[in-house]
Amino acid sequence: MSIFNLLVPSDFYVQYFVIGIILTVVIVILSILSIVFVMMQPSNSDGINAITGSSETFFGKNKGKSIESRLKRWTVICLIAIIVLAVVFYLLAAIFGAA
Repeated sequence: MSIFNLLVPSDFYVQYFVIGIILTVVIVILSILSIVFVMMQPSNSDGINAITGSSETFFGKNKGKSIESRLKRWTVICLIAIIVLAVVFYLLAAIFGAA
């Protein structure tokens, strides 16, 4: 029996297990959301528009940019949250999972 088992009550392991499941579910949801956000973003190539000669209006360009910038911002937010939660999950596993 290690000293860690004496300091930490046994019901804490149940709480750690529940926290681990919650973190895993949140990471999976954020991963799916980030995939959806990336798939919704338009491509950056304008090659086909140059061939057809189509031009966009000023309003159309700005509207697309604002939607595109929102999608990029939410993608970055989701990915940063995944990284932070993965580090928290690792630290919890390193501290309490090894005991």
